[in-house]
Amino acid sequence: MNVPKHIAIIPDGNRRWANKKNVSLVEGYDKGIRKIGDVLKWCKEYDVRTLSMWGFSTDNARRNPEEIEKLFGLFKKYLNEIMEEDRKQGGKERGKYDVRVRFLGRRALFPKEIQEAMGKIEYLTKDKKTYELNLLLGYGGREEIVDAVNAIIKSGLKQVDEKAIGDRLYTVGVRDPDIIIRTSGEQRLSGLMPWQSVYSELFFVKKLWQDFGKKDFKAALREYDRRSRRFGK
Repeated sequence: MNVPKHIAIIPDGNRRWANKKNVSLVEGYDKGIRKIGDVLKWCKEYDVRTLSMWGFSTDNARRNPEEIEKLFGLFKKYLNEIMEEDRKQGGKERGKYDVRVRFLGRRALFPKEIQEAMGKIEYLTKDKKTYELNLLLGYGGREEIVDAVNAIIKSGLKQVDEKAIGDRLYTVGVRDPDIIIRTSGEQRLSGLMPWQSVYSELFFVKKLWQDFGKKDFKAALREYDRRSRRFGK
């Protein structure tokens, strides 16, 4: 099987799942965040080396302040769990999976303690080389390009080409996604990696994110294997 090297996922449907199951929004998001661990295991099983997960968009930042506060509380909880695990295991457990973690987006949208936790986790995993997990937090595709352009202006560069922009995107050093999976039945990218996704294969799943299972993951891999990627040639 021709396996993608980089999978990006839009884990849509968190609020709908919570309403459907008659549970709190926090419980819905909690289950959704824990699902990332399952997907990482599947990626390891099928030797998918890079996984990118969209967790919080710049549009999400305009939601109800109470909802945002609950989300930030969950982010803080799980970031602290990762660091605590590293302290207890001396880095051995995460070293077993050899996963480098990166946070891509506008970090200024988050409280200082969350920003500091992001930086700490990136530092702790910076030398991992086998697998890569990119968490898109405070991410918006248009904002990413705007930030890249402003960085070019600030640098004083006179001649702009694709490399100049690519080198200033949040994803610098990360290969473009081979396939993008979106759950919940919506068939659009909603601004996910507009620069990087020009030749990405798209796979849409009707299930809500929390119900996305290993069979769905394997179905995406099989569909990817069936497609012929010509990159415009």
